[in-house]
Amino acid sequence: MSKNKKFNDFRSWALVTGAASGMGRIYARRLALMGYNVVAVDINGEGLAVTEKMVREAVASADWMAAEHKEAFRILPIVQDLSVMEAADLIFSRTEAEGAQVEVLVNNAGIMYCQAIHATSERTLSLIMMVHMYTPLMLCRKYVTRMRERNCGYILNISSLASWMIWPGIGMYGSTKRFVRDYSRELRIECRKTGVSVTNAYFGAVDTPLIPLKDSLRKLARALTVMIDPEVAVDKALKATFRRRRGVMPGLLNKIFKPLCMVMPDRLLGWIYRKAAPYLMKV
Repeated sequence: MSKNKKFNDFRSWALVTGAASGMGRIYARRLALMGYNVVAVDINGEGLAVTEKMVREAVASADWMAAEHKEAFRILPIVQDLSVMEAADLIFSRTEAEGAQVEVLVNNAGIMYCQAIHATSERTLSLIMMVHMYTPLMLCRKYVTRMRERNCGYILNISSLASWMIWPGIGMYGSTKRFVRDYSRELRIECRKTGVSVTNAYFGAVDTPLIPLKDSLRKLARALTVMIDPEVAVDKALKATFRRRRGVMPGLLNKIFKPLCMVMPDRLLGWIYRKAAPYLMKV
């Protein structure tokens, strides 16, 4: 990677939730190499420490980056449970106290499970709604105000192909992602002509340990572009974000599959659910 005209010279900050592992860690590294200081948020303190070390090493080893820029780089890890009501308040207060002007907000943290609503614990239902819906919305509410004052900001919200899939088993996951899709559109419209953009990423399956598959099936899914590499997913999402696009859905088959998701009748979905129910995880 070489420096380009979009390199930010570590003048401002990018905030990434779910940064202790997986795609969140990749977002943190990519944004640091684009010249952003990083606020890395996660409940996993040990994972955040690993992310901090890896991101610092990535910046230090970038031979194209000037020494003064490397010395200017900052990363602020924040250990925070995103499922509590005051999470956004605590994160915002911390960044304000540190003087961190957040220009890029990546609401990446997420939970994935396959289970019928009636069989899902109340704690898990509350958890997924708080992590996917309430806290990201509150983070947008807080940081958009500052972004509008500076006439510059980028928000990347992670929705999903599942936001069009009202399917039993993943219905609750899809419902929360549909909320993300809808409020992101509303916020994007409200922020027109303000210098602030809102982008949705509609991923299908991303090749992470979150999705348990045999190696043979994983290889086939990637060959068919049903499942994509997490590095590719992050790159496509960030490219769309900085181009201020409304959304991005990597994978040709995902685009083909999307309209089919919307028209499957309840009778067919019920049959699929009855066949799949014995294999769904319990949470």
